[in-house]
Amino acid sequence: MYLNNSKIIVIKIGSSLLVDDNKKIRKKWLTTFAKDIKELKSKNKKIIIVSSGAIALGCKKLNIKNFNLKLDKSQAVASIGQMELMNLFSQTFSKFRLSISQILLTLDDTEERRRSINAKRTFENLFQLDHIPIVNENDTIATSEIKYGDNDRLASRVAQITNADTLILLSDVDGLFTKNPKIYKDAKLKKKINNLSKDTQGINLKGMTDTGKGGMSTKLEAAKICNLSGCNMIIANGLYLNPISRIEKGYDYTIFLSKISKLHARKKWIISSVSPKGELMIDDGAKRALLNGKSLLAAGIKKVSGKFSKGDHIKILDTNKKEFARGLSSFSSEEIYKIMGCQSKEIEKILGYISKSEVVHKDDMVEV
Repeated sequence: MYLNNSKIIVIKIGSSLLVDDNKKIRKKWLTTFAKDIKELKSKNKKIIIVSSGAIALGCKKLNIKNFNLKLDKSQAVASIGQMELMNLFSQTFSKFRLSISQILLTLDDTEERRRSINAKRTFENLFQLDHIPIVNENDTIATSEIKYGDNDRLASRVAQITNADTLILLSDVDGLFTKNPKIYKDAKLKKKINNLSKDTQGINLKGMTDTGKGGMSTKLEAAKICNLSGCNMIIANGLYLNPISRIEKGYDYTIFLSKISKLHARKKWIISSVSPKGELMIDDGAKRALLNGKSLLAAGIKKVSGKFSKGDHIKILDTNKKEFARGLSSFSSEEIYKIMGCQSKEIEKILGYISKSEVVHKDDMVEV
């Protein structure tokens, strides 16, 4: 039902769906998955696939184990594995006359406004060319400081950038349970989440993970991003053959229904940031002004945390250290440290050059 009303669908698949415990490629599964994609395409759906598996396939190619790899070695293995991954998709999808393309993204590609817009245009052009984008985090160049580390949140950012209607996270569990179903027999599947914060209260996520890097906690982080982007999100068990057809037939899954977002696309992008670079603590007067639609001025800033540059994402905290807004800084952290608590007319004299008077402009800020 939900997929019928979706024009753009992002589907995330993990390494465990492509390679089994014996390190054998699950070719039959991938064939049925491609058949599902063919069916969606026949209904004029635009499909994006976010896939793990580059390092796993690289290790298989080299006949090495993929644990305890140093960063530079894992980057080289990923480079080899990306070729294997795309060849696997190409060979399988071509049987159904499906054309694919590869898009490699890093955290910075989705966090920086200019790069995210460029990525969106690439996706749109690939749709026009009738190609299915296969997205993977660019492990060959990303360091631990600029990695998502899991494809759940990467997929949610891809969904947000492309204005997707539905994100499907194919996992090795049927969805979100009240407790770990592998331990507790009385665990119940939450089939529908209408209010993310309210409907997930009391759920103990400790130990409730799938075999991927992310686990259930990162899936909820992905749901938050989707929720603020007007995108529904589904968690379903992808270990079965024809996993998308199973969703359409009503087999068990959890759907997170999005709020109807009225945010401008720019503000959607701001609030969905995964890794803000710093924090500003402001006084009560500045908070009241922000809540009334005003910009943040230097006079209301009490503390600066982190090191960031002009244009970076930052959190805005109240005196109780609670985040209530996010925005793009018009100054670097070093500049703000010099001018915090000062009146706007004093800024030029303190810094020695003409600059904006707003530290965070109201158009670059979103209440959380």
